Amino acid sequence: MAKTQRKTIDRVFILLGVVTTAVFLAIGGMAWWGYNFATTSVHNELSAQKIYFPVKGSPGLDPKEFPGLQQYAGQLVDNGPKAKAYANEFIAVHLEKVAGGKTYSEVSTAAQADPTNTTLQTQKAVLFQGETLRGILLGDGYAYWTFGTLAKYAAIAAFAGAAVMAVLVWAGVAHLARLR
Repeated sequence: MAKTQRKTIDRVFILLGVVTTAVFLAIGGMAWWGYNFATTSVHNELSAQKIYFPVKGSPGLDPKEFPGLQQYAGQLVDNGPKAKAYANEFIAVHLEKVAGGKTYSEVSTAAQADPTNTTLQTQKAVLFQGETLRGILLGDGYAYWTFGTLAKYAAIAAFAGAAVMAVLVWAGVAHLARLR
């Protein structure tokens, strides 16, 4: 291959490498912004609700009933993993006791069939409120936190890709300089 053809090919690949590096950097920057936005928003919104796990040793946090929550004793629910734990291991356990393990849908159907039954009406209201809070914690807390965490890993991968491409561009420039 002629020297001029090789120089042209090197220049094209260097240009493509520079563009690819810039794209990786842009993707990494946007993904990092997404990570920061999602996790900060979840933290701020959950913190504002002032939901706390019961303190260690309190009757509300019996180690036999809540073994997975002992690590969070007394802490504020302020991130996705804590929101998931509170929803699935605290609220859900309490909701199982409301109507003998029946779901909101089952109790609601029974309450509609017997509108004067105050026990069913109370159970329906408690289950509705509890399941709503669980849904919010899992959807708005845990899910968005998880999306943010995934964006963080995407940002790291994009920045790593940019670093690799920058090294390759540098190697291409060095090779082109030797051809002169």
